Amino acid sequence: MTGFLGQALLYIVPFLLVLTFIVTIHELGHFLVARAFGVKIDRFSIGFGKALLSRVDRRGVEWRLAWIPLGGYVKFAGDLDASSVPDRAGLDELKSRIVAERGPGAERDYFHFKPVWQRALIVFAGPAANFLLAVALLTVLFSVVGEQIVAPRVAQVVPGSPAAEAGFQPRDLITAVNGRAVRGGDEVTRMVILSAGDPLTFTVDRDGRTVRLVATPERRMEDDAIAGRVRVARIGLNMYPLPQDYSFRRLNPFEAAGKGIDTIGAVIGSTFRYLGRIFVGKESGDLLNGPLGIAKAAGGVTQQAVSVEASAPLVAAYLALTLVQFAAIVSVGMGIVNLLPIPVLDGGHLMFYGYEAVARRPVPARVQELGYRVGLALLAGLMLFATWNDLQKLSLFKFLGGLA
Repeated sequence: MTGFLGQALLYIVPFLLVLTFIVTIHELGHFLVARAFGVKIDRFSIGFGKALLSRVDRRGVEWRLAWIPLGGYVKFAGDLDASSVPDRAGLDELKSRIVAERGPGAERDYFHFKPVWQRALIVFAGPAANFLLAVALLTVLFSVVGEQIVAPRVAQVVPGSPAAEAGFQPRDLITAVNGRAVRGGDEVTRMVILSAGDPLTFTVDRDGRTVRLVATPERRMEDDAIAGRVRVARIGLNMYPLPQDYSFRRLNPFEAAGKGIDTIGAVIGSTFRYLGRIFVGKESGDLLNGPLGIAKAAGGVTQQAVSVEASAPLVAAYLALTLVQFAAIVSVGMGIVNLLPIPVLDGGHLMFYGYEAVARRPVPARVQELGYRVGLALLAGLMLFATWNDLQKLSLFKFLGGLA
């Protein structure tokens, strides 16, 4: 029983800490830009449900710490519905109520009566805060820890694999893929994973000679310590660097920020490329994670950190840095998801505001309602699909035979 509780804490606590921190920063982005534009705000809550702690500041904002640590929210005064985009009739009714309660002109303090460009910036501020958070966290990592590059040196070629058929040999050093220069093994791995079924041209340094090899990645099932059971593309190379293949340097804050932005750009590019390959049928979507997958990943990186043989202060520092890196990647993912043009997300609101800017009137109520329902169904379907992937990776359906 103690072991079970320990494992539960190892997976659940880091997940809740990271999720709540990232969602709070997301909502803080909405809050700060809204306050800059003079929007009346009722509440800023860390967590959901009943309040554990609560206080009201001089601006009338209730700051709340709630008992369910699954993120948080900001509540603007006058929110009428779940979509937060009322139509003309809803706006007229809200304005009449505000004027009756507070007098003419008071409606200008409410979110829905701000110019459309201000509302769009307030909505965009949430995902933007996620990207800025990721930049800040990665800047700290690259400044404190530094940048380590491990060159993609081939140690072993799996017999019968695409790499073996292409002619790879041990000690080959990969210098480019499809004409794009690569410095680290992680770059090669990322390009291979995103190219299942597509031939890749590898430029290899073999004892000072330049050799070009073509291999086509094939998907196969693997057990990963962090991600669980996943089907990923491989060409059959095991890479292990020689002493001369390591390089390391600590970056100054400006270099670290630039490296952080480059890293985020690579993550965003890889994400959209993967999603695009799903839509054209080149990927199955096995790498999409839901809450269970994220929780398992949080537990995996935590377990790796605490298993390091070192003094308690060093283990704590390594754990903190590991969770910082994990939080940066999850924050980027949250920013991307929230910008999807689905009505229940920030991207859906921006889509409605784009219509309003062009048509000079809000989206009709019936269209909003339909969009909200379709968006909710799409989001629910995406979450169910991702959760199914999570359960498959956790091997919970082995008893069905052949499903996992």
